[in-house]
Amino acid sequence: MRLDLFLKASRLCQRRTIAQKLCDAGLVFINAKPAKSAHTVKPGDKITIRRRDLVTTVRVLSMPAARQTSRKEASDLVELLSEESLAPEPV
Repeated sequence: MRLDLFLKASRLCQRRTIAQKLCDAGLVFINAKPAKSAHTVKPGDKITIRRRDLVTTVRVLSMPAARQTSRKEASDLVELLSEESLAPEPV
């Protein structure tokens, strides 16, 4: 399955176009390597997404059976490994 479709199906991104823009900007990594939106995702891959103030790392557990996934099905697709904030702490 394509990376942009997987990010949308797993609800890591709200829309496919957002996932494509993140990939084009070099903010999405698969197994620590920058990934394009057409990159194929497989179970066991580690996906890291950098946003403005948040870095999210997940492990792919399975592929969705259908293009549309429910909220429960989406949570079963990935395992959250880490989520760290990049915002500076107030002094």
